[in-house]
Amino acid sequence: MLIQNKILLIEDELAICDILSYALSKEGFTVRYALCGEEGIKCIEEFNPHLIILDLMLPDTSGFDICKRVTLDYKIPIIMLTARNDIVDKVLGLELGADDFITKPFDVREVVARVKAALRRKQRLQEIINEIEFNKSKLNVIKISGDIEINIESRSIFKSSEEIKLKPREYDLLLILAENKGRVFSREQLLDMVWNMDFDGDFRTVDVHVQRLRKKLDYGSNSIIETVFGVGYKMR
Repeated sequence: MLIQNKILLIEDELAICDILSYALSKEGFTVRYALCGEEGIKCIEEFNPHLIILDLMLPDTSGFDICKRVTLDYKIPIIMLTARNDIVDKVLGLELGADDFITKPFDVREVVARVKAALRRKQRLQEIINEIEFNKSKLNVIKISGDIEINIESRSIFKSSEEIKLKPREYDLLLILAENKGRVFSREQLLDMVWNMDFDGDFRTVDVHVQRLRKKLDYGSNSIIETVFGVGYKMR
């Protein structure tokens, strides 16, 4: 749990707001409360809470309406408070996006425990999403060496996070070698693959482009593009 986690109470009973604010503050949360739905919406926009404790019965609107709006517009976890132990209310609240329900009267310790549990679930979900996004991005990246990467989607080359500008044929040549590390390509094969079979140049065109790549990648004689004498080139 992060000490900076912010909790918003939307509850029209001031005594409940005071009790919960005190208990949650002691646990390291930053707490703010609103006594009606309209004030609560304003607080969401200004306070940007990590979790909302929402009363079902508010003087100006239904907690269900607030829950629906928060779920659609803000994606903030919601724990709903209700004075009625009605399964229909709970089912509707959960369908509208509430994460949990607590029935009044409640034990403050239970509320604190439920808040911590909801935030842990939120954190685990975010970690899973981040991992998925990270793995998705890596599908479009080929790591050539410890500090050089190719981003296939953007056709970009990066060395130590700085972009290296390559001409289109240089990029195509590097990509073919990088996608087939350890495989030896003859100059004729590279001409066919990069310049197409109708290209009228000679094999020296490949040599020139390899030299340019080595210079731009700044590996000198210890280049990651290795010359296989009498045959062609391969990526180390």
